[in-house]
Amino acid sequence: TVFIMNPVLSEDQVKETVKKYTDYLKKNKSEIVSEENWGLKKLKYSIQKKKSGFYYLIEYKCDGDILSKMDVEFKRDEAVLRWLTVKLDKYAIEYAEKRRNRLSKTEKTSE
Repeated sequence: TVFIMNPVLSEDQVKETVKKYTDYLKKNKSEIVSEENWGLKKLKYSIQKKKSGFYYLIEYKCDGDILSKMDVEFKRDEAVLRWLTVKLDKYAIEYAEKRRNRLSKTEKTSE
């Protein structure tokens, strides 16, 4: 799931919003595979008169029945502008693992 949060949120509010959804997933017996904070990015088109937003990615394994409940939570949350949840096939999972490994290697070399 990738979601875009309101750009006027403080850093603490962003962390609080992310924690809300990770806790929700953990509470519903989901396994969180990875999390990535993509930071503040410019939007291709304005959403609710906002031209940028905080992007966050959560990759997880769960039962499909909790996704509809999670959609309702996203709809109720004023901090979230948009979200997208996709199911990864085996090739996408392999690609995601390779991408994470590449990212972790570049982070280690930059330190």
